[in-house]
Amino acid sequence: MLAMPSGTLACPATERQHRLAAQLTDMIPGAATIRVSFNDPKQAWPHLYAAVHDEAGKTMELGRTTVRVAARWIQRVWPEADWTRPHTFDVARATLVRSDLTTAAQGR
Repeated sequence: MLAMPSGTLACPATERQHRLAAQLTDMIPGAATIRVSFNDPKQAWPHLYAAVHDEAGKTMELGRTTVRVAARWIQRVWPEADWTRPHTFDVARATLVRSDLTTAAQGR
């Protein structure tokens, strides 16, 4: 990303997050959240995995390519995130949170 003479990014990170949300909405209509991790339940080794859920929390059945592209796009917008832990992207809010922390907090 290009930087202005002041050293600040020409496109603030929040714009990237909202642009990503718009792109994912176009690519996956009806998606509310996308959970990204390296723990694919069908693989014995670390493998990029994403689960897409609608507003009701129901898992949406999508092609492998679509899911992988969405997961990679999310990872590229947040390269500093600890991807050894699962994260959930809220499409409506354009926010990313660690899923394991959210689950633990809900269990209290």
